[in-house]
Amino acid sequence: MNFKKELAALLSTSLDNEIPASELELLIEKPKSEVHGDLAFPCFFLAKTKRKSPNVIAEELSKKIASPIFEKIEVIGAYVNIFLNKQTVAQKLITDILQKKESYGALDLGEGGKVTIDMSSPNIAKPFSMGHLRSTVIGNSLALIADKCNYYPLKINHLGDWGTQFGKLITAYKLWGEAEQVRKNPIKELLALYIKFHEEAQTDPSLVEEGRKWFKRLEEGDAEALTLWQWFRDESLTEFSRIYELMNVQFDSFAGEAFYNDKMDPVVKLLEEKQLLVESDQALVVELTEEQLPPCLIKKSDGATLYATRDLAAAIYRKENYDFKKSLYVVGHEQSLHFKQLIAVLDKMGYGWAQQMDHVPFGMMLKDGKKMSTRKGKVILLEEVLNESISMARQNIEEKNPNLLYKDEVARQVGVGAVIFHDLKNHRMNDIEFSLEEMLRFEGETGPYVQYTYARACSILRKGQWQSELSAEINHDSWDKEWKVISYLMEFPNTIKRAFENLDPSQVAKYVIDLAQAFNKYYGEVKILEESAEQQAKLALTASVTIVLKEGLRLLGLEAPEEM
Repeated sequence: MNFKKELAALLSTSLDNEIPASELELLIEKPKSEVHGDLAFPCFFLAKTKRKSPNVIAEELSKKIASPIFEKIEVIGAYVNIFLNKQTVAQKLITDILQKKESYGALDLGEGGKVTIDMSSPNIAKPFSMGHLRSTVIGNSLALIADKCNYYPLKINHLGDWGTQFGKLITAYKLWGEAEQVRKNPIKELLALYIKFHEEAQTDPSLVEEGRKWFKRLEEGDAEALTLWQWFRDESLTEFSRIYELMNVQFDSFAGEAFYNDKMDPVVKLLEEKQLLVESDQALVVELTEEQLPPCLIKKSDGATLYATRDLAAAIYRKENYDFKKSLYVVGHEQSLHFKQLIAVLDKMGYGWAQQMDHVPFGMMLKDGKKMSTRKGKVILLEEVLNESISMARQNIEEKNPNLLYKDEVARQVGVGAVIFHDLKNHRMNDIEFSLEEMLRFEGETGPYVQYTYARACSILRKGQWQSELSAEINHDSWDKEWKVISYLMEFPNTIKRAFENLDPSQVAKYVIDLAQAFNKYYGEVKILEESAEQQAKLALTASVTIVLKEGLRLLGLEAPEEM
């Protein structure tokens, strides 16, 4: 079914096997305009070795390659343009999709190897804000895409459950907190205390020092500090798990920063043994001058360890316990320097596997063009956004399809899906402006639009009494009107490959939008349900679209309701 692979093999043979087919396959393009065919091979790079003009090489190659799946070969300048045989390809492709169902597009890039994905990682005792949505949904989608590529994904929620902010929070609780109020509404109360601490600290610097002292006590295992910390952590996890359940996101590990407390000293000792630690302003650092990076701070002058120490311990722990083939860190782009330093230090320690680690950066979630800040109280709560989105979806259903069964379930699928899709349709490095109205539109490039297209296609199959066992009857005089849809269906495996290689779920999101638009255009032009000799072929194509749309949405973490 890989027509690029087939063309690459023919080209390699025609070039006397001087260039491997795998290399040539990477050069084959999809022409921007369909008038130039379905596949195109540029010959510029061959001019030097062949000592001929690229146009002449293109002419020569066009005469040497032939296959039953090629309808026509055309040369335009230095390009060999291939027009596929619509009849052969359509029948092969639709049969393949109907047989493989949701496993269509599966690849074996990972060969079963493990990939750890450090994602979501909200801070304990702070609300789960829209700011944490990006890491959660990008990480979850990458895990699903990795699984589709035969990796074994392990999702790790590296909770922010340690650090000086807990000293500040304990200080604030001791000064102004009331146990009963915190029990009633834990996160709201703890957030209010955290904000009050920062407001008061602007005029009373002694609070910051008090916060440091409480964190030091926590690090040293002080009973009161530990009890309060554990209470804040438990309450937060209860709240977080409710939100994860709403989004259908699960984790393999909740080992946060605190988990690595007893694993940092061995790392510091190891760095000492390898003579990598240098004293600088009474702190301990690893110099990274050769790597053209600033020094990596390992231990502060007061002996407190840092993020870098903890992340070194976490990376070593994960390699030893999971033996990952790849390790991904889905963390905002402002941490790019930190991860470059982390990988460089591990490299210096002699860990070659550090090169299997990748930082997956992303842009910010903005409100009115500004970053959301918990510290200043400028925060939009994710749970409130999800509930509002579900409520708007429910209202939409009441207006457009009041007799729909399972309204609440469909409203959840559409409402939650709208929020997730709005994030993932953007390239991860782009900043995103928060807009609930934009997310829930049923037109344009939105989750509800793709879900609605899927539901419409399912409705057509029900009305046409489609039965997949009749799929042998894929006869059609001409596939011209269907060809745009078929071209997109062909592209699904390549899209998954690109999405994983570029660690970019937006490739899949853009793909399902394109496929949905192509199918809706086809549906508008062709009477699918009209009784004719081609009806089964049209229904078979529609069934293929439902399989691929549903699978594409799943890879983004969205569900696909069959009725809306």
